[in-house]
Amino acid sequence: MAKRKHEGEGDATPVITTTAATATTTSEVDTDTSFAAFGLDPRLLQGIAKQNFSHPTLVQAKAIPLALEGKDILARAKTGSGKTAAYLLPVLQAILKRKETSEERFTSALILVPTKELAQQVHKVIESLAAYCGKHIRSINLAQNISEKVQQSLLSEKQDVVVSTPSRALVHINISESLTSQLTHLVIDEADLVLSYGYENDLQGVSKALPKGLQTFLMSATLTTEVETLKSLFCRNPAILRLEEDVDAEGEGLTQYCVKCSEDEKFLLLYVIFKLKLIKGKTIIFVGDIDRSYRVKLFLEQFGIRSCVLNSELPVNSRLHIVEEFNKNVYEIIIASDENEQAEPEPTPKSKKKKNAKNRKDKEYGISRGLDFKNLACVLNFDLPTTSKSYTHRIGRTARAHKNGISLSFVIPTHLFGKHKPTTHPICANNEKTLQRIRRSQAKLGREIKPYVFDMAQVDAFRYRMDDALRAVTKIAVREARMRELRVELVKSERLKRHFEENPEDLLALRHDGESGRVRVQAHLRHVPGYLLPKGGKSGVLKPQGGAAGYVGLRKVRENRIRKARQKKTGRRDAGTGRDPVKMYRGGKR
Repeated sequence: MAKRKHEGEGDATPVITTTAATATTTSEVDTDTSFAAFGLDPRLLQGIAKQNFSHPTLVQAKAIPLALEGKDILARAKTGSGKTAAYLLPVLQAILKRKETSEERFTSALILVPTKELAQQVHKVIESLAAYCGKHIRSINLAQNISEKVQQSLLSEKQDVVVSTPSRALVHINISESLTSQLTHLVIDEADLVLSYGYENDLQGVSKALPKGLQTFLMSATLTTEVETLKSLFCRNPAILRLEEDVDAEGEGLTQYCVKCSEDEKFLLLYVIFKLKLIKGKTIIFVGDIDRSYRVKLFLEQFGIRSCVLNSELPVNSRLHIVEEFNKNVYEIIIASDENEQAEPEPTPKSKKKKNAKNRKDKEYGISRGLDFKNLACVLNFDLPTTSKSYTHRIGRTARAHKNGISLSFVIPTHLFGKHKPTTHPICANNEKTLQRIRRSQAKLGREIKPYVFDMAQVDAFRYRMDDALRAVTKIAVREARMRELRVELVKSERLKRHFEENPEDLLALRHDGESGRVRVQAHLRHVPGYLLPKGGKSGVLKPQGGAAGYVGLRKVRENRIRKARQKKTGRRDAGTGRDPVKMYRGGKR
């Protein structure tokens, strides 16, 4: 990529590395710093208060003062650390300050992001922070699914801030260079993903249209070679913030587990975990591809467990709505297939049809990075990712903002791969080698992946139910469910774009976790009879025989002791005792 020249390139690049030596905990920064100390406009401070931001995070405390001084910034900070507000507040402050002396209206800031979902999220944060600025700050999201003519009409009104993906921004720059002619700020969020998502040529075109001397922010969770490329292309002597927060504080609320099991046991354990409610709270289940997500969804439906599917094939409006409803606690389980995070197989002559099918997917889709999932209790890697980087991005969705969370990964030992053909997935062929790389990368961060041991002798009591459910989830059923879901979501997407803009209350009736196809649902699978439970109740499946080392307990729902006592008092002696009514049958007498 060609390098765009800036003034002052010969100066030394200031590097600011914040570690435990300078700020042992985030609370230390919170105590000594406030947003008012930055000298921000009172209207922005009102918007900050509306967001319930009491004190700046570490990245905000370090980046905002430098940005207000007019310096370019290259910041590395972990996901969920407040990077969005760290670059938005200086941008909005500069716009408000300029308008105190000039009423001229033009586009001041261009914010580039890798995915449509992240563009929507950033645009909402802008609207929230600028809620008390009236008409002084206007913004537009070019990544939304509306026609170019409508977007051109909106751009002609001289929006102050434009949020877009690089490809969409280049389209409008080619139509009218006035979009970038008077830019003062450029932001590239999730910079380490922008090039990896195939935006290299688009960024080349954007770079050529940018004026000299504008202030640039590059925000990223990692400093990769891609980020270095963007630094040389867009930045002029940036201040580099390596915000290596205290390791203990960073992973304080996250506990990581892995379970080694066979291919069919992944489905068995998934059933046991959710039917017995061994995990309390919202969960994202990551799977290898789109077909796999529908197979898991149909499998859970057999037991009356509702879930949503999230993938690149669904319309963008539906994806955004699913995330919003998930954050509002409408759904508790999302099954996500994050295709962009997976290693691509080498092309072969036989895979031309698959390649054409892949082109229909949304290349700007991303789930494990950028999206703000609130209060996520668990990340469950049903299919282990192929890289340690992918794993880190996935587990970064939970244990955010000093909250607790767990990650649970199913790992297929090499000698068990391919033994159960109906549930085999090629992405799991090298699970053990991938797990070793993941363990090494997590060890560098001071984190440990603990083994989790289920008592399979107790879990096997549920195996016949799993077999019944898997027999119903055929390849044809998966294909039909996928096609039906896409047709339904396309209709919902159009409604979201048109009708629901005028009737927002109707969104309450729009759900995405309905049954996905004409699969024969077996009623007896929806309920768990007491005689199947181990002697210790639901928690018994978590206790390994012989006290095997490495056992740790998942969060469990407490039993209702009052109800149990009432049942015992009224003569229902078998209630909650685990007795098998079949074995107790004696000629019509109990």
